[in-house]
Amino acid sequence: MKEIEFIQTLQNIFFTGEPAALATIVRTRGSTPRKAGSKMIIYPSGRIIGTVGGGCGEGEVIEKALKVINTGQPVTHEVDLTTGLLYEDGGICGGIMDVFIEPLL
Repeated sequence: MKEIEFIQTLQNIFFTGEPAALATIVRTRGSTPRKAGSKMIIYPSGRIIGTVGGGCGEGEVIEKALKVINTGQPVTHEVDLTTGLLYEDGGICGGIMDVFIEPLL
């Protein structure tokens, strides 16, 4: 998705009042699938627009975002891609991402 389309989607959320959350990678260390500034919109249904990297790490962010939507409280979540079964098999990047997740209410 082009950046202008992403911004237009954010505008539509604010105009319609549809609940959602915005996840933004604010810091990375080591090898990560996406870098600081990458964004993703998460809706209560689990639908997403954009990406913070895919896989299990993105699944963690979606799970946290659903809680943020329900509570209205922003959080920073650390996605650790340095351990786990896929790491041992070479299936994940091996870095760490800090993701700020904020409600769009």
